Amino acid sequence: MLHGLPPILDAGVRTLILGSFPSPASLAAQRYYGHRQNQFWRLLASILDEPLAELDYPERQSCLLRHGFGVWDVYQRCQRQGALDSAIQSPAINDFSRLLTDAPKLQRVCFNGQTAGKLAAWFQARGYATRLLPSSSPAYTLAFASKLERWRAALL
Repeated sequence: MLHGLPPILDAGVRTLILGSFPSPASLAAQRYYGHRQNQFWRLLASILDEPLAELDYPERQSCLLRHGFGVWDVYQRCQRQGALDSAIQSPAINDFSRLLTDAPKLQRVCFNGQTAGKLAAWFQARGYATRLLPSSSPAYTLAFASKLERWRAALL
């Protein structure tokens, strides 16, 4: 059984970006989107106009929080061979009830890919605006410029 990462979250978060579950590279590095080919940090750097790729991981986290963004995953733990979402088995969902106290200003939840987006209805039922983002994974082959355009429209 694989265990995910703690959320990047504080009381000022207004937008939460949820992935599915960390890749093997991210778990090994103990940081979100740790695979060097994942486009997550490049996308947010362009949107926020911040040099996220040049910052160390704690500084990246602080920068996101300053801008009101949090990061977490849908699944707390699962079994999986490799990095593909389609290989996730026996998943356990994170306890999102804590968002009421940990992120009281949260208004919008964005899902990094289709697998994470399966929880959109749950968040909508609790009054959050939701947006489905094209996956930042290198396995999702949409051109970076197209991903950026869609991410920018959803996040700004």
